Amino acid sequence: MSKSLTLCADDFGQSAAIDRGILQLAGSGRLSAISCLVGGPHWARGARDLLALPAVAQGQVRLGLHFNLTEGRPVSSALARQWPRLPGLHRLIVQSHGNALPLAALREEWRVQFGAFEQTLGRRPDHVDGHQHVHHLPQLRAQLLEQMASRPALRARHTGRIAGPGHAFKRWVIEATGGRALGERLQALGRQQNTQLLGVYDFGTAPYRDLMQQWLKALPEHGGLIFCHPGAASRPGETGADAIAPARARELAYLGSPAFLDDLIEADVQLA
Repeated sequence: MSKSLTLCADDFGQSAAIDRGILQLAGSGRLSAISCLVGGPHWARGARDLLALPAVAQGQVRLGLHFNLTEGRPVSSALARQWPRLPGLHRLIVQSHGNALPLAALREEWRVQFGAFEQTLGRRPDHVDGHQHVHHLPQLRAQLLEQMASRPALRARHTGRIAGPGHAFKRWVIEATGGRALGERLQALGRQQNTQLLGVYDFGTAPYRDLMQQWLKALPEHGGLIFCHPGAASRPGETGADAIAPARARELAYLGSPAFLDDLIEADVQLA
């Protein structure tokens, strides 16, 4: 039997260019899921386009919350009083492992980000993950599980077992900062999760097709999850710096091409 691939595009709502790329792929049947950045500057406009997409309306593409604590501003006023701007990933990792996070304000941020997703889209998210994998960090993963308790069907992205080519140190950091601990808690609670995660790389100039071919080979027999970051080129007048814009363009070009379908067939993989 063919292996099953769940391909999830992250960062929807971050910019108009990113949204265009993701909508293009979802509309052509090249994605299984989309993770939404509800505090992103383009979220309100992008959400309308997302709801108008037949693949979303018909349930062919699942939607999830991309919980963010590292880029831009908080969504809740409670956390904004503590952090007018969100900290970078390094600071967040240090504070979470030092048990120094503002827990009450962060609990409100979880509630408000879930609420923004549900109010805007008129539905609960199918899954939750974290921008730069923050959902698995100490203190934050306990709050994630609190939110999941009232959403029995919600899946969380398991980041504790990352496979694929190269970038061993980056994969280890993701697993060790909380990915493995979250996976153990999800398993103990009997919550459905992906057993393996692929898609980690440095957003450098290595051909994205070469990476995808290796990720497809590394898929377990029961299937796996690959996360990606496609995006279109910015148009004149559009604002918002994006440090990985060239990598997004390469991902979009490949995932929208016949070569991606050829590689799925060659690896005997079906897009879920």
